[in-house]
Formats: sequence, C-alpha cells, structure tokens
Amino acid sequence: MTAMAKATAATYEWLYQEFTDGVGDTWLCVCFVRDVPPDEALRRVNVVPGSPLEGEGFGVAAYRARGGTVLVEYGWGAVVHDSAGLLSEGSAAAAVRVTIKGADFGLHVNGDLITAFSLYGYHWREGAEPDRLESDVTDLGLHLGGDEPGFAGDPTSAALALAERATGVHFSPAAYTRTALVGSTEHLHPYV
Repeated sequence: MTAMAKATAATYEWLYQEFTDGVGDTWLCVCFVRDVPPDEALRRVNVVPGSPLEGEGFGVAAYRARGGTVLVEYGWGAVVHDSAGLLSEGSAAAAVRVTIKGADFGLHVNGDLITAFSLYGYHWREGAEPDRLESDVTDLGLHLGGDEPGFAGDPTSAALALAERATGVHFSPAAYTRTALVGSTEHLHPYV
C-alpha cells in the first residue's frame, strides 16, 4: 500500500501553507482516496457536484489526482474526515484533519478503520491494525516515542505525506490548480 516514490513532508508543504493563515492557524480537512473518480467520491459523501455553496460557504472540492481523488473541505465541518470509511469502500482512504481544535490522521480500507491517531499522540492510536503504518510514521517524524504527547514542529505536511504513502494517491500543486468538482455540504453540516 506504500507509494513507490516515498512522499516527504516537503512534498506537501505547499498544501499546508495554502490552508494556514498569517498567524499560523491551520484549518485543513482532506481525504486521499485511491482509484475512485471525483464524481463517485462526492456521491459517496452525499455531495451533489455543482450544487451551489450557500450560507457559510460549506463545501467539498474533489480533485483528480494521480492514483485517485483528493477531497478538500471548505468551511469548518468535518464531512470529509468523518466519511473516510464510506470513501474507502472497495478501496483505501486516508483523512487528515488539522484545526485549532486538534489534528488527526485516519486510514480506512474497504470500510474498515485500519489506524487512527492524533498527530500529537501517536502512542494512543486505534484501529484493526494500528501499527500498519508505523515505519512510515517513524520515517516522517510523526512518532516521538514514549508515552508523552507532543510534536517538534508542525506535523501537517508529514501527515499529508503519510496519506499519500498509505493510499498511493499523489496530489500535486498542478492538480490543485485544475478545476475541481465542487458541491455544497450545507445540508450535511452538524449545526444545521
């Protein structure tokens, strides 16, 4: 399940910076989905392509990427993160969520949670195979060791590289600048 050319944190520094404001706050919710086209990925999360972003502008953009699709959520919901299991049916999906409330990673394969952990507490991981990505986690510097939570620096770029390694889906700046399928998540927002 590991991509042949291993992504590094530097591979995704551009995406981290795109969703980080001038004071260092990051608000990013993405999901890398292997071998699923953008329209199908949106359908799986109950988002209609082309539906207008209303109200607060909540929505999901589905970008075609090498090896599958990358979903990027706009607004402050967590539809993409919370739907990773649905997205992984017959495939694999890795979700990364980084907000002011926390930061986490989750890998689902064929609907099953394989591993999930806080980017600040790898020790407390869960899932059917919580250690499946351990060598990549260590290589990317996401595991400090010991029982204490914490992280030296910001783990966002490394977590995005882990998503690529786990799914084999590569998301480039060029793919991000292409037109994406976009649809509203206003009807899915938990506070509606």
